[in-house]
Amino acid sequence: MNAEIKTGIIFGGIIIVVIIFLAVLFIGLDESASINQDSGIKKAPNLVGISHYLNISSEELTKKMDNKVILYDIWTYSCINCIRTLPFITSWDEKYSDQGLLIIGIHSPEFEFEKDPQNVKIAIKKYGITYPVVMDNNMETWKAFENSYWPRKYIADHEGNLRYDHIGEGSYQETEKVIQQLLNERSIALGIENISENKLVTIEEFEHTLFRTPELYFGYKFAQNRNQLGSNEGFQPERIVKYSEPNNIELNKFYPIGNWKNHEDSMQLTEAVGSIIVSFDAKEVNIVTKNNAQLEIFLDGVALTKKYAGSDISFGNKMDVSNAGMYNIINSETSISHTMEIKIEGKGFKAFTFTFG
Repeated sequence: MNAEIKTGIIFGGIIIVVIIFLAVLFIGLDESASINQDSGIKKAPNLVGISHYLNISSEELTKKMDNKVILYDIWTYSCINCIRTLPFITSWDEKYSDQGLLIIGIHSPEFEFEKDPQNVKIAIKKYGITYPVVMDNNMETWKAFENSYWPRKYIADHEGNLRYDHIGEGSYQETEKVIQQLLNERSIALGIENISENKLVTIEEFEHTLFRTPELYFGYKFAQNRNQLGSNEGFQPERIVKYSEPNNIELNKFYPIGNWKNHEDSMQLTEAVGSIIVSFDAKEVNIVTKNNAQLEIFLDGVALTKKYAGSDISFGNKMDVSNAGMYNIINSETSISHTMEIKIEGKGFKAFTFTFG
């Protein structure tokens, strides 16, 4: 065999080996891609950075999560959108907890006062929450879920695979059908009787108006990139500002009057009396506040009447605020457009945000 033929055979052998190697490599990659595509469902992340466990201990919760269909509800107690979902969630807990559903409320705070476990305990008692609530004060579990919204619901099957994701209010029937489906899958997998009913929870949903005033933030950091403060004095970080009465009032803007200190997340009244004016378009008006004060409400210069009085108006057109949280001022069956003035008595009163429905 001459040298040229020998070299050709060796070279051809090398080419064949390379081709076989590449074929095996690509087949492996194809199989890997197929597996990833087929398994495209993500596992629910672990609960991390939890500062407090309410209604349960961490050890009990870990044991309870085993082989359960789990609904993770990311919420915070001063968020009106979160609060509107709670009647459905507590009803599902009552209906399905004995059938393999575990609901975990992941309380991820928007404001500093929502990090206080006593405040959260008051809220879970108020809303009849008996399922476990974990306090995610540093938003670590929020980040683990790659979340950006309040409220948000994830549902994992009994093997820990995330099978459902819903942002905001609504889709309650769709969500409950997913719960029923995953409980049925669990029953089959574990060889137990499925006793769930097809009948769905029926609760009247809040109907939002198509056009309404957006959420208005009092804190200079929270209000960044939003033109919501109508006063000429504007935001002045960490300073006490004397806000004067406005000459003109624009829709969807708020106007504090009196001496208010500007904080990142709020404004704080630094004298005994002050007021806030806002022109709005909505069915519902809520305010998130902290510290003791008495609020007197006027619409277009006239004392608030029973017709539009919110659930937290205690007598006449007045409302006492104490616990840090959300208070309902206006409640109407249809959308209304008015200029509202809130006269405040209570040095140290803090206002965080107005929300509208």
